[in-house]
Amino acid sequence: MRLTQFWERMNEQFGENYAASVAKDQVLAELGGRTIEQAFAEGESAKSVWRAVVASFDVPPRLR
Repeated sequence: MRLTQFWERMNEQFGENYAASVAKDQVLAELGGRTIEQAFAEGESAKSVWRAVVASFDVPPRLR
């Protein structure tokens, strides 16, 4: 998964403004207690971060 695909899915799931807020503020256990922004800054792949989002939120099957 490319980073652009990740953000397209985030924007579709949460809306453009809220997606940025989720990435900045929401700490996910599936990311080791990090936010999405922190995980990317530490080199996590978009695919692994998206999997954490799917595990943490009610993401519809078409976006998984």
